Amino acid sequence: MSLPRPAPPLLAALAAWAALGAAAGFGLAAAATWYAAGALLLALALLDAARVLRAPTPQVERTVPDTWPIGIERPVSLHLQGAARAQRLDVFDLYPGGWRMHGLPRRLELRRDQRSSLDYRLCAQARGDFAFAGVQLRLHSPWRLWRHSRVAPPAQRVRVFPNFAPLARFALFGADQASRLVGAHLRRRRGEGTDFHQMREYRRGDSLRQIDWKATARARRLISREYQDERNQQLVLLLDTGRRLLARDGALAHFDHVLDAALVVAYLALRQGDAVGLLAAGGDRAWVPPRRGVGAIDELLRASYALQPQPVATDFLAAATELALRQNRRALVLLVTNLRDEDLDDLLAAVHLLRKRHVVCVASLRESALDTALGEEVHDLPGAIRAGAAAQYLQQRSAAHEALREHGVMVLDVTCDQLAASLVEKYLAVKRDGLL
Repeated sequence: MSLPRPAPPLLAALAAWAALGAAAGFGLAAAATWYAAGALLLALALLDAARVLRAPTPQVERTVPDTWPIGIERPVSLHLQGAARAQRLDVFDLYPGGWRMHGLPRRLELRRDQRSSLDYRLCAQARGDFAFAGVQLRLHSPWRLWRHSRVAPPAQRVRVFPNFAPLARFALFGADQASRLVGAHLRRRRGEGTDFHQMREYRRGDSLRQIDWKATARARRLISREYQDERNQQLVLLLDTGRRLLARDGALAHFDHVLDAALVVAYLALRQGDAVGLLAAGGDRAWVPPRRGVGAIDELLRASYALQPQPVATDFLAAATELALRQNRRALVLLVTNLRDEDLDDLLAAVHLLRKRHVVCVASLRESALDTALGEEVHDLPGAIRAGAAAQYLQQRSAAHEALREHGVMVLDVTCDQLAASLVEKYLAVKRDGLL
């Protein structure tokens, strides 16, 4: 157990006693008075220290949210149970380092045998597993001469997930409406999917091949067949967790944006009746076989919430080989990375392997800072060098994308803000065109 530390009143009393000693040294006060004052102060300090050391540590309970999304401020409650004597104490929760906090430390007057609560707010700054180390309590002695610090349980582990607020919002809408909320621009051919949906009256603009002539003869009016996009298809999200995704746009790393976008397109695909799987490769690894049903989004969240990009080069060919061995059924593979020209040969080999069975689309993230650098006015030599370097880099990047397209690969060149909408658009376009 740590020793108590002197509080400001004790320090002030010691300063006054020292001043009295100085006065006694100059003959302005009796030495006996100084000795008596020192003895009294020592006795009071020792008694007060003994009392604070014997004081029981208040019992503490912590209430935290069951699910904690990154970047969203959430309330935390601390509940303290008073002991047989009233206590004055300062409270500070030992929350995970690096999180934003509002509302601590707090001072409480904990009354005898009574329960007291306080609330504060926390904002998680990263995904993954984290821990509260306990609650730091600083007890004040009865005469306020000492402060004694203690760490009270409970230590508590929490899991921080991607921000799933958009998914909760999409649950209120149909798949088409949710796709538009993401920003996807849907280009539908009315009634011309691949699975039969329903019969309905002919509408102007329907093609002749939609007309069901037997039903028309029975009803004595034109009846059209309406189709919908085929269901029970497969989507696999292949996410790069290597060094390319360590780049940051704003407060979040590229991989956080990638994971958010992947969960959005996964949720919408599940709403469409398709099965969704996930393979993370490069740094942290994970594999979730394709599953159907909206409840599968929980499995994807549990498997991906702690994934972090690592400063390693991603072996795209090894990732493609693993996916080819695991995924036998034909699927749309959305590979999300940040393509550099030096990655082109490895990525081409990986895509050629996957295209033997699957439909492949490569989504290549672009740092928004590059667009900003090109859009700025140039007034000096450093600005010209910066703009020229950005233009050269983007040209090399565009050449790599064009090389992929020449080999028949679908490529998306997007910023983090555009990623979710672009993935949803491509997924719906592949379904609409019957490529699976």
